[in-house]
Amino acid sequence: MSRPLVFATRNPGKLVELRQLLPGIEVLSVDEAAHLIGTRIAEVIEDADTFEGNAIKKAREVSELTGFPALADDSGLEVDALDGAPGVYSARYAGEHAGDAANNTKLLAALAGVPAERRTARFRCVLALADVRGPLGRETITTHGVAEGVLLEELRGTGGFGYDPLFLFPALGQTFAELGVGTKGDLSHRAQAMRAIRPKLLAYLQQQLEV
Repeated sequence: MSRPLVFATRNPGKLVELRQLLPGIEVLSVDEAAHLIGTRIAEVIEDADTFEGNAIKKAREVSELTGFPALADDSGLEVDALDGAPGVYSARYAGEHAGDAANNTKLLAALAGVPAERRTARFRCVLALADVRGPLGRETITTHGVAEGVLLEELRGTGGFGYDPLFLFPALGQTFAELGVGTKGDLSHRAQAMRAIRPKLLAYLQQQLEV
């Protein structure tokens, strides 16, 4: 009997992207998994100082609580002119409960007066697969993805989420918010990490079916 795969995120934008990047795989959101097992799953405190640390922590905690294999991502924006900030604090750059608008406003203020040639940045993503009660046990499978770009001085585009309207992908001359889900899904940091983990994930899930 197959066990469901849980995406350890409550970010609807990430959930849409991840599901589109894994067609044919039956998955549950954190809330769907909580409903299935009849318990509440609290937010995982992301207190690691690296994307990898946070991704592994989320995957392991959700896997432990649900009893299912869990896939988690941690990702964010690294700005060269800001010494890599906001980094692991990307989602809460303007405050613990700040939204995308507030984060983008703070980023634009931090980069005020910085010339175009120094506004280089990258989105970085780490994906982690954990199955604490399954064959993986204490081990995790991780992959990485990076998308290089330049930050604009004003928002462009209405798609995507987070810093997408400011992040220009130079090869196409468009921001991630202008590219649309399909194109972004081919080029993004998350897409790269997903392509890297997909064969490992599929092999692991298939192994569970054969047990």
